[in-house]
Amino acid sequence: MTKTIAELQREMAQAMDHEEYELAAKLRDQIAALTPGSMIRVQQPGQMGVGTDTQAVRPPKGWKPPPKPDLMTRNHKPRGGKR
Repeated sequence: MTKTIAELQREMAQAMDHEEYELAAKLRDQIAALTPGSMIRVQQPGQMGVGTDTQAVRPPKGWKPPPKPDLMTRNHKPRGGKR
């Protein structure tokens, strides 16, 4: 059975009166998902980054990482002064 937005709003008000804030937040999210033009969208499984709710970032097709620097010459500065 699909609940209407008005029913969900009544349940959310009751949950807030009984100080059940987690339930009220879940109901708020359900209301937002049912509201047309809402900015809240449910993420699709497999499209999320690891441990986040943002979309996974992928490099463009054909991209290759730059070559790694030579560890023997990295940050090498010539010594100053006379020997």
